[in-house]
Amino acid sequence: MKNSPWMWPMLPTLVLLLAGCAAGSMSQNVTHLSALQCRDLAELRNNAPPTPERNRSELAALRKAGYDPSIRFDPYYPEDLQAAQRQVDRWFQAECQQAPPA
Repeated sequence: MKNSPWMWPMLPTLVLLLAGCAAGSMSQNVTHLSALQCRDLAELRNNAPPTPERNRSELAALRKAGYDPSIRFDPYYPEDLQAAQRQVDRWFQAECQQAPPA
């Protein structure tokens, strides 16, 4: 099988994708959300009034999930925000359900 010239530009992307998959499978015991973030996210999900502290906590979790609100004229908005929200939801389900209530 010949190496197609159109495949060469995709090679770095494929390498990073595979490296990310391998790193993700090795970090099963890593927590992404702090106890404070778990508490604040739980309160926001239960319709507690938003406060500056809760908003900062949620924004920190979204940033950790890859969302960068400082990008002006983001061509991927709102998809990148929604992807980060889904990631935070997964972390919340996996890490915060066992957390003791504050």
